[in-house]
Amino acid sequence: RDTGGRVTLAIHACRKPVIAAIHGAAVGIGATMTLAMDIRLVADNAKVGFVFGRLGIVPEACSSWFLPRLVGLQRALDWVYSARILEAPELREAGLARAVHPAAELLAAAQRLAASYVDGRSAVSVALMRQLMLRNLGADSPLQAHRTDSLAMFYTSRADGREGVRAFLEKRTPVFTAKASTDMPPFYPW
Repeated sequence: RDTGGRVTLAIHACRKPVIAAIHGAAVGIGATMTLAMDIRLVADNAKVGFVFGRLGIVPEACSSWFLPRLVGLQRALDWVYSARILEAPELREAGLARAVHPAAELLAAAQRLAASYVDGRSAVSVALMRQLMLRNLGADSPLQAHRTDSLAMFYTSRADGREGVRAFLEKRTPVFTAKASTDMPPFYPW
């Protein structure tokens, strides 16, 4: 197995939100490893290329699975067939990038976004939401999502969920204590 694929699978399995901040050129593995990340922000000077056809090879790092799910099959095929270099506006328009930022502000924007995802949030809740979305994207029916969502709701409501509801009713900031590294429900991993 290719090393990039192992890295991408580790990103995919991560229990924490993963944000890419793409500054400058991201070609080949520099582009494909970002596909497993939850959010991609790009600098206004970003250039992304899936140039494998020019090299006589194929996309690696699980990108044949991720790319069509992110931008649609037709666009993914166009990008890999053409092997052209894509610029920030096209990446944003296609939905591969959440936003375009001036290069000098990119890292700060990514850090603000990351903080907005985790500050005042339950680590277990965030981890389960990420894993539920990834898992249920490939479900055959909403019934599968209902089953896992219901289990997750049951287990999260017993710890941080109880604190979150109590804090909401008392109009105060919750104090979450559960850790994604040690306090995931017994049904996880699936």
